[in-house]
Amino acid sequence: MKTQVTTIPDNTDAWGRAIALRLDQDAPALSYDITERLRAARMQALSVRKQAVAIAPAAPVSLSAGQATLGWGTEGGGLWNRLASFLPFLALIAGLIAIQIIQSESNTIEIAEVDSALLLDELPPAAYTDPGFLQFLKVNQSQLQDNR
Repeated sequence: MKTQVTTIPDNTDAWGRAIALRLDQDAPALSYDITERLRAARMQALSVRKQAVAIAPAAPVSLSAGQATLGWGTEGGGLWNRLASFLPFLALIAGLIAIQIIQSESNTIEIAEVDSALLLDELPPAAYTDPGFLQFLKVNQSQLQDNR
């Protein structure tokens, strides 16, 4: 049996063809049981190989007055597809409006609580705007921290 030295090409397909050619040269010398096992292995390999995936064409591009524009494609459904594409946008807008309403109500409740606390307190509201009262609070706060 004569052996041949072959170089491996860079291209994977060409490399595969070179190996197949080499195997085909020695095929007549193989026994029946080996050829049957090889045939079964080949059938098994072909059954699990990746199937070619059909790629949908991109939206058509049309030129008008020197400008490229994208079309809606040929998917069918026309108006319904356009409406369905705006649904996420509408959901986003509705969510933002709901957040704004909730935040506005929360701020209103907080302000109402502060106002009711001021009105129910023993001090009149004018005392909180007096600069002397602010100084009084600072002094009392520092004395409370010193006592700890």
